[in-house]
Amino acid sequence: MSLPRKARSRTLAMFAMYRGLPAPIYALFLATVVNGVGIFVFPFLTLFLTERLGWSAARAGGFMFLSSLAYVPGTFIGGRLADRLGRRKVMLGAQLLAGLVFLPCGFLGASPAVPWLVLAHLFFDGVTDPARTAMQTDLTRPENRQAAFSLNYLGHNLGFACGPLIAGFLFRSASAWLFWGNALAIGAAVAIVAAFVPETKPSAAELEASRGAGGAEAAHEGGLLSALAARPFLVAFALITTFYGFVYAQHRFALPLQTRELFGDSGATLFGGLMTLNAVLVILLATPVVALTRNKPPVFVVAAAGFLFAAGFGMIGLARTPFLLYLSTFVWTLGEIVNATSDGAYVANHTPMSHRGRFQSVLPVIAGAGFACSSPVVGRIVEGSGLASVWPLLGLVAALAAAGVAALGLVEAAAARRARAAAAAAPGREAAAEPLAAGAGPGGPEARQ
Repeated sequence: MSLPRKARSRTLAMFAMYRGLPAPIYALFLATVVNGVGIFVFPFLTLFLTERLGWSAARAGGFMFLSSLAYVPGTFIGGRLADRLGRRKVMLGAQLLAGLVFLPCGFLGASPAVPWLVLAHLFFDGVTDPARTAMQTDLTRPENRQAAFSLNYLGHNLGFACGPLIAGFLFRSASAWLFWGNALAIGAAVAIVAAFVPETKPSAAELEASRGAGGAEAAHEGGLLSALAARPFLVAFALITTFYGFVYAQHRFALPLQTRELFGDSGATLFGGLMTLNAVLVILLATPVVALTRNKPPVFVVAAAGFLFAAGFGMIGLARTPFLLYLSTFVWTLGEIVNATSDGAYVANHTPMSHRGRFQSVLPVIAGAGFACSSPVVGRIVEGSGLASVWPLLGLVAALAAAGVAALGLVEAAAARRARAAAAAAPGREAAAEPLAAGAGPGGPEARQ
């Protein structure tokens, strides 16, 4: 076989993991692509606040923190509603409202009311996210979940590859369309989900059947706190990876400030190019990364991602040319891909099917706390010490967090071995002990193909 044919065969083999997924997963993928194309506002929100509204870096950082807080009550409400009312109606209603609040922003220009409407958008976006992720988990099993989650991640970046380039042009010449275009894309995505994705919430019979089957995904009898207490490794994982969020958040806050400091007015265009490189790399590398890591323990894959974050963000402080900024973006994007394609699968495989909406509201808040506080903290550092001091700090934080995730993986593996030994000594307990240690178990109504 010739070398080109071998390469083609390997490429087709990598994409084969996306075959045979439930049909609604492909509809969610398409909706994610459409939504990603229209993500105009948030990549340029820091520049909008500092250039158009005249805010300082510290004040803009404080707003980014406030925007994360606005997301929190929305996600708590959304998770609870998704488990009670169903995933589909919560997702459709909240996402539609998130798009509608952007429409008046285009008419208001540099009005101080715009940031408040952005906060309202984030609240409704918070309501949407737990329902969307619970829906994806309902539709999949542990065996195909990483492929399904990575397909959704790929879809986001297929759209996002175009979004920042369009938004960079709009920011300079037609800023009202940052908001209107974003709203139109959200509306189109809602229409796709409404047409092709059914309700996926597990029925009472499915919840009861899962309790008899056992496993980490079996329905839990108690409330949210008792379900979390029964999964200490999952909680520890969320707490440690919050520091990943602290570091990663700076691609939206400190990085555009860095490009502006180094290259002046052309910095916004360069930043748009960096974000497009990020999205293109995800498109090109997400599938090969999943193919290489799908048989590896997700926790150790996530640890490797942290070390890539450390290298990629740490080196930005040394970058004085566009080439080095593009190189650093390549490294931290690789870390993003490795993390994003394994993090969600790890969480989903440890989540009881009765609490998927609530877990997907609480755990992202825990893991996202670092992301939320990152911008105000870094904004103060920028004001006091300048941008140069930010990047070594981010590299150190990411490296320490990566070491913590790796240590957690070793402890979890030891616990799994002890559970297997206990199950071997008492065969009647095998069904309960083994899945809880390994994170296996029934996925819910994913058999609805």
